[in-house]
Amino acid sequence: MAWMQKLFETYGKCAGVIEKPGGKLWPIAHLVKRAHVEITLDENGNKRRVEPLGHNESETLIPASEKSAGRTSGPEPHPLCEEVGYCAADFPGIDHEKHSKYLKLIKEWCESSYTHPKVEAVQKYILQKRLWSDLIEHISLPLKIENRQGKKTKVENEKIFVRWKVEIPGDRCPEVWKDDDLINAWAMFDMSKNSEKGFCMVQGENTRLSQNAPRFIRWSSDGAKLISANDFSGYTFRGRFTGSKDDYEKQACSVGFDVTQKAHNALRWLIGRQGYRNGDQVFIAWAVAGKPVPDPFADSLSLFLNSEDELSIPEKSATTEPGDVGQAFALRLNKAIAGYSSRLESRDDIVVIGLDSATPGRMAIIFYRELTGSEFLNRIQSWHEQIAWPQNFGKERHFTGAPSPRDIAEAAFGRRLDDKLRKSTVERLLPCIMDGRPIPHDLVVSCGRHAANRIGMEIWEWEKCLGIACSLFKGYHKERRYKMKLETDRHTRDYLYGRLLAIADNIEGYSLRLADEGKGRDTTAARLMQRFADRPFSTWRNIEIALGPYKSRLRASEKGAGFLRKREQTLDEVMCAFRSDDFIRDTALSGEFLLGYHCQRSAFFDPSASEKINTEQGE
Repeated sequence: MAWMQKLFETYGKCAGVIEKPGGKLWPIAHLVKRAHVEITLDENGNKRRVEPLGHNESETLIPASEKSAGRTSGPEPHPLCEEVGYCAADFPGIDHEKHSKYLKLIKEWCESSYTHPKVEAVQKYILQKRLWSDLIEHISLPLKIENRQGKKTKVENEKIFVRWKVEIPGDRCPEVWKDDDLINAWAMFDMSKNSEKGFCMVQGENTRLSQNAPRFIRWSSDGAKLISANDFSGYTFRGRFTGSKDDYEKQACSVGFDVTQKAHNALRWLIGRQGYRNGDQVFIAWAVAGKPVPDPFADSLSLFLNSEDELSIPEKSATTEPGDVGQAFALRLNKAIAGYSSRLESRDDIVVIGLDSATPGRMAIIFYRELTGSEFLNRIQSWHEQIAWPQNFGKERHFTGAPSPRDIAEAAFGRRLDDKLRKSTVERLLPCIMDGRPIPHDLVVSCGRHAANRIGMEIWEWEKCLGIACSLFKGYHKERRYKMKLETDRHTRDYLYGRLLAIADNIEGYSLRLADEGKGRDTTAARLMQRFADRPFSTWRNIEIALGPYKSRLRASEKGAGFLRKREQTLDEVMCAFRSDDFIRDTALSGEFLLGYHCQRSAFFDPSASEKINTEQGE
């Protein structure tokens, strides 16, 4: 019941908030449907206009009973706005059971003490039995509606959903779905019709109990429910309850109607406002008080952009050393987290919840954590610090920081991975972010292998995969304290072999560019990268031999001679850094060689290093 309690509290603190995306929190005993046609009436129920609705204006808040909100195939009408098959008495082949139930419900509402003039006007119009005739007269049938993608789909005649506007002199709100008095009137009438009470386990008091949990949680047509227990003849209750159906309801933990409605409405609102979607899988992190929190599924760039202090955060501090991106990133991350800390109290309740469904009708909570504000921010900060690395996600997305779980899944298994694998990978990474658990080793290895096998990948895709592979290896081996710049004092075999590969790649690439031959052509180091990762010593011999012609070309060039002299000096320094027989061992390299490769390559493009090279060439 903890998740429901937190959502119930969230509803109470966020009611009245209007914000896109997500819109406004639904009131109890209401739901949102997409209407197809709008009919405008006067106060006496006479028709004034009939207009079809476009996709962007079709969302409509409608009154709904507990049974009608959960209906699947049975005839359970909504009390006001409804499908033509329910409210049009002159519809050919009308289902009389549906129509009679609709008439009975709206009549009871109008005859109660909670009636409303607009509801009475709609009842008068329905009793004229001309709704279908008016639709035929004013709109072309069959009706075709436009979806989000701009494609038009045909709506069955009996499924055309009608909403109402009632123009009353002196009333400035003709829309029934916006009239607060009408909304409250239905909520009070619905409560009066369902006055039987029981003990609510969330509120701890006797109140109206919920009999049917709401649907439409993740999207407008979502039929899956979080709470469902309607199988009184099968195996649902075997071994748990005794006696008849009435005994089941007495022995089970019960939840109030108010709590159920508000908790589900809050969950629905949070998903639309800040949920992370991964197919049917949804994750949300939120503060019960309604304050902004960082998205645990976002990469570091999104975290910085969502911080109010982002504009004042420098990319590099004047106090940092040239190329010390680690310190610059730490300053930026600290300021972004500080921006959230200034609005979020250390003891504010933060909840992280994950939802998924195995079948269309049943949904489960696959992850749940309750944290304080300080715990949540510390864990987010720790995750971004742990796997921070320079990332290259394309032409306009270069940043230093952590990739998102979705990007990690694609780096490990390729962009064409199926939804199940993506969902399971994201689910496995969430405890690493929220609980500080180690990154799964198989993901680290898979990302490294994918980055090493660069043949067949677009250059931007490989660059992205390389940065993510380095991030995960650094985070998995956090005790080694890798820096985000070249470490000339790190003499491990794998790191040094990665540096060698970057030097060879740089020499050949520069030679090809000087000769204007580099376009669309991979270097020998690039082509043999996968083989180099498996057998570095034997493969290095082939790469070094292949460098011979390119070195000769550079020596004969006025521009290339100084460049080559510098690179050969770096090459000699790396070769001398190998310890004992590390160099001649031909066992496979770990993902550490990617860090050495990436850092050495980045050092070649560092502005301060380039300036130093140019000075030496001039001398």
